[in-house]
Amino acid sequence: MFSFKKKNQNQVVSDDLDMTRIPKHVAIIMDGNGRWAQKRHLPRVAGHKEGMNTVKKITMVASDLGIKVLTLYAFSTENWKRPEDEVNYLMDLPAAFFDSFVPDLIKNNIRVEVMGYTDQLPKSTQKAVFDAMEQTKTNTGMVLNFALNYGSRAEIVTGMQELANQVKRGELEPAQIDEATISQAMMTAPLGEYADPELLIRTSGEQRISNFLLWQIAYSEFVFVDQHWPEFDVQVFKSALKTFQNRDRRFGGLTK
Repeated sequence: MFSFKKKNQNQVVSDDLDMTRIPKHVAIIMDGNGRWAQKRHLPRVAGHKEGMNTVKKITMVASDLGIKVLTLYAFSTENWKRPEDEVNYLMDLPAAFFDSFVPDLIKNNIRVEVMGYTDQLPKSTQKAVFDAMEQTKTNTGMVLNFALNYGSRAEIVTGMQELANQVKRGELEPAQIDEATISQAMMTAPLGEYADPELLIRTSGEQRISNFLLWQIAYSEFVFVDQHWPEFDVQVFKSALKTFQNRDRRFGGLTK
């Protein structure tokens, strides 16, 4: 189980937010980088570059607000279908991103985690993400969790195969498979009690899940915002958190 502590005690205080009801795990589908760039007659990769700056800003705000886990959908298993030059650029981004950002992550006690099929990434990309994880592994504050070469259906298939193998080896009885067992087979299992997002945000006006955390978001609140990811600033983020706080989360029951 994680123990979350902050080295920097300068908490962000917002008159608009109830600081006692900040979601512990926020997941974001960072959509619209390419469209943001095209609106400005720039190459799509310019949007991805600007999107990395947004990641840095939102990471720091999320940490200061006391969020425990921030999961960002960085690259899906379907994104390999994009043009080769764009994919190559995206694979090169982690090295430049972490090279400039890891010192800030360490200073702010933020730990990097990566979930997905990382073994299928280029070696240089693997090195960049694993180095960032290694350099921040002793940090005890917020977890910055990247979904990289991640797809939820593939994750579920892989998890079910592992459970089937446990049954085959005699380590698990079929009757023992329940929600908790399946959750432990998911890539979010290392996040412990914070494995399931309380809030899922998607930018750029699209209203779909795109194969992201299908098991984990069973009771998540969804907030869709019109801004493309490079336009997603602190105020838009806080507005999404405020929307979450205004929801009546009943988990299938009734409130009295």
